[in-house]
Amino acid sequence: MNEIRDYPNCFVCGEKNEIGLKIKFTTADGTAHAEYTPTRSFEGYKDVLHGGIVSALLDEVMIYAVFSGGNLAVTSQMEVNFRKPAKIGEQLRLEGRVKNVRGKLIFTEGSIVNRSGVVATAKGKYYKAEGSLKKRIEQNLGTG
Repeated sequence: MNEIRDYPNCFVCGEKNEIGLKIKFTTADGTAHAEYTPTRSFEGYKDVLHGGIVSALLDEVMIYAVFSGGNLAVTSQMEVNFRKPAKIGEQLRLEGRVKNVRGKLIFTEGSIVNRSGVVATAKGKYYKAEGSLKKRIEQNLGTG
């Protein structure tokens, strides 16, 4: 598994973000995984996780898959398909993987599942960071 440093104030993975989710990801060879149990702080409707949080979780697990392949990148495009509600208090499994790399674009897929099946899926397109953008990301992550 590759060690990936996160930005400490990231809403999804940052340890220092007081209102963040503080999710820890595991990664290896273009894949990423995590588990998360939503709390009422992130409800959209009663007992249902807000769709924006679902989207953020998918974006994060897919970018971690990109990072695990040794690339720094930023989100260029993302398509989310909501299959069923993610319930407050139920454990969710996040999975992301790199599907293809073409030039400066990295194509990914992600999913969120609970014990009864698929909650949401996503396809993402990430732009490889180069030059000053790459340097800025490295500085944020404490690697540059």
